[in-house]
Amino acid sequence: MAAEVLPSARWQYCGEPEESQRAVLVQFSNGKLQNPGNLRFTLYSSTDSTNPRKRSQRILAAETDRLSYIGNNFGTGALKCNTLCRHFVGILNKTSGQMEVYDAELFNMQPLFAGGSFRISDESIECEPTLESQTKTFREKMDSCIEAFGTTKQKRALNARKMNKVGSESLNLAVAKAAEEIIDTKGVEALVSDAIKDDLQDDSLYLPPCYADAAKPEDVYKFEDIPCFSHCLFVIEALKSLPSNEESRDHQARCIWFLDTLIKFRAQKVIKRKSALGPGIPHIINTKLLKHFTCLTYNNGSLRNIISNSMKAKITAYVIILALHMNDFQIDLTVLQRDLKLSEKRMIEIAKAMRLKISKRKMSLAPGREEDHRLGTLSIPLPPAQTSNQSKRKKM
Repeated sequence: MAAEVLPSARWQYCGEPEESQRAVLVQFSNGKLQNPGNLRFTLYSSTDSTNPRKRSQRILAAETDRLSYIGNNFGTGALKCNTLCRHFVGILNKTSGQMEVYDAELFNMQPLFAGGSFRISDESIECEPTLESQTKTFREKMDSCIEAFGTTKQKRALNARKMNKVGSESLNLAVAKAAEEIIDTKGVEALVSDAIKDDLQDDSLYLPPCYADAAKPEDVYKFEDIPCFSHCLFVIEALKSLPSNEESRDHQARCIWFLDTLIKFRAQKVIKRKSALGPGIPHIINTKLLKHFTCLTYNNGSLRNIISNSMKAKITAYVIILALHMNDFQIDLTVLQRDLKLSEKRMIEIAKAMRLKISKRKMSLAPGREEDHRLGTLSIPLPPAQTSNQSKRKKM
């Protein structure tokens, strides 16, 4: 609807609206206020009526629900335009058509934060810090500034961070409650005992299923027990020394690809994302690798997958199984140990725990150069099972 426009108005100068007090005009240094109707103003005048310099000094305070503002007409914070020009305020009476004009004064309003001070020339106005402001961190104070003066993008980022914090706190409470229930149910002594047992190395934790009564070597550690191999559809190219038969060639290529995948996976410590091995690995294989070869831990408000030492040993054992199936159940442990970046002692321990027969063979590296390599052979009947604890007792 168009605003009503009067054809003319009579202008009447009225001077100051109150004795020795001009009308007040304000502007805010931090920008335009969204809800000016929520402001509460208070005007303070100097009580020194004898000093002509201080007699006209004024301080204007304004308050909202979140911030306080203060401005003055004297000192370093005063606007110079008040001395260089005159300001007027006009009030139009629509009935009589007469406009009353009064002298006005402009105040520059600046935000005043709790615990801060506002300096006026040689004097200062101290704001008494509240208990809430004393306990606030620097981050919380910055968040208050963003809520009051931030851009739309900053406010959106702040809201997202607060929502994430709420989710993290909820998770922390849930984990803490679950931990309390476990402690109440089992007791502290039982939990400590379980933790000590978990720290002891147990070969059964990482060794794959072993069928000791099998009649053939390929049935001792079954090929079907290797996690996610049956789902591997990635076609491997540029492999050498593959069988000429198409079916055997395809099978061998898949074995080599998965062996390489396991070795790369074992080299990691913390899995920071679900596609840990890159975009070329099918999602179902990534999922099964995480399920079979990682431990889920809680750290800094988030869950993550790690490859512990016991899980590294488990991956090593499955690498040995796969290599045995690929090489007629006899493998060069020295070459495999170097690819896995293991010590020879640790590689032999795992191979013996898997009931492989260990032998030595000189391997030719170059003309005139030979090197002793350890070979691992899986043959029937299997030798007696030997754990790492038994091997330690023999050495002692």
